[in-house]
Amino acid sequence: MELAEYLRALRARWRAVVAGVLLGVLAAVVFLLCTTPQYSANSQLFVSTRQGDDGTELYSGGSFGQQRVKSYAQVVTTPRVLDPVIAQLRLPGTADELAERVTVGAPLDTVLVDIAVRDADPARAATTADAIGDSLIRVVTQLESTTGQRSPVTVSFVRRASVPADPVFPSVPVSLGAGLLAGIIAGIAGALVRQAVDTRVRGEADLPKGDAVLGEIPFDRQAEQLPTLLRSQQSARAEAFRKLRTNLQFVSAVGELRSVVVTSAVPAEGKSTTAVNLALTLVDSGLRVVVVDADLRQSRIAHYLGLVDTVGLTTVLLDRIGIDEALQRWGGDLHVLTAGELPPNPSELLGSPAMDKVLKDLETRFDLVVIDSPPLLPVTDAALLAKRATGALLVTAVGRTRRDQVDRAARALSTIGARLIGIMLNRVPAGSAGAAGRYYRYLTPPKRSRFTRWLPEKRRDLPRRTEPVG
Repeated sequence: MELAEYLRALRARWRAVVAGVLLGVLAAVVFLLCTTPQYSANSQLFVSTRQGDDGTELYSGGSFGQQRVKSYAQVVTTPRVLDPVIAQLRLPGTADELAERVTVGAPLDTVLVDIAVRDADPARAATTADAIGDSLIRVVTQLESTTGQRSPVTVSFVRRASVPADPVFPSVPVSLGAGLLAGIIAGIAGALVRQAVDTRVRGEADLPKGDAVLGEIPFDRQAEQLPTLLRSQQSARAEAFRKLRTNLQFVSAVGELRSVVVTSAVPAEGKSTTAVNLALTLVDSGLRVVVVDADLRQSRIAHYLGLVDTVGLTTVLLDRIGIDEALQRWGGDLHVLTAGELPPNPSELLGSPAMDKVLKDLETRFDLVVIDSPPLLPVTDAALLAKRATGALLVTAVGRTRRDQVDRAARALSTIGARLIGIMLNRVPAGSAGAAGRYYRYLTPPKRSRFTRWLPEKRRDLPRRTEPVG
């Protein structure tokens, strides 16, 4: 994947990134709430040696003290030092368990010993740190004393421990920052993994290379209740079909287009509504258009337009009536040839010479014949029709159809020598449908504010601007 593809994947899967961030922060908050705070108290000891006024003795005494400090730092966590502390303060646990909460440091080139104790109780942490220092002083005195001689080393406090006010663990900024960073990484990784395993068509980049996209129809929740466009309707969906009409006319100008089969890879991609609305926009441009419902398995055209479906294409193919008697008008200008009664052998009827005769007859009568056909992958009906027509339009539903299904459908048309004039993306999310949706939002009158009741009556009754801006 290139950088642009990564960015496109993150943009398409932004909800996964946001979910990862929220989960990371939530996990950090839960960790902070469930973790017992730990406080750290620090005390510091100074190690000195008896020495004379001679410079050599001073140097050797200082070197002796620095060497001893390293040993004393190791002695701090031994049971000899910690057992008396446990007995004195009545601490729970053993010397080894207390040693795990004690940190000892000896700064380089110094005679200092730093003792840090972690505990859930801040006061007990300070008391323990001082008690360990006192115990170390006693142990060092015992270790350095020889029979009848005074210890040459003196250990004393430089700083006693104070009660800490803030815990050292867990740190709120560090925990929240770590949770946020982990959430971002997990969200991005999840988004990229979902994008990699998601084979559904999300946009033009997911379509087979070399196939032109003639139109992008935005998703409209009212399309199921109102599948056909109204005359002179002003909406983003209507404008998208007009753009499809324009692109189709350019295709017709390059190569003569007398009939077009509207099909899809799988069912429920919107091919029937596309056929009807495309025909309506073509009629609005002054062309004589006929819609043929050649989906002899699940016909929809008559239902969408409210026409009679007792006679139609099957009746004509069986030579029961002529084309003139089977054609119906809708809206005054659009001619429709409905499917008629659904036959038990649709493939044989659509592949018969009678279908060739009907198609040629319609091509001589009308400027364009729009044929609604079944999906390509489940049955062969659409392939038979596409081979006889002068072009095929493949409808693909965004977010529903898989990329391999579109590729197989395009290859099925190419295998039989049919002309795929382009692909139309249906149900495109409103945010990626281009500027048409934003433009047509200006056509909707703005809602009256609930604060208008406070305005004077004359100002409240002023007419509102509803025409497009710009």
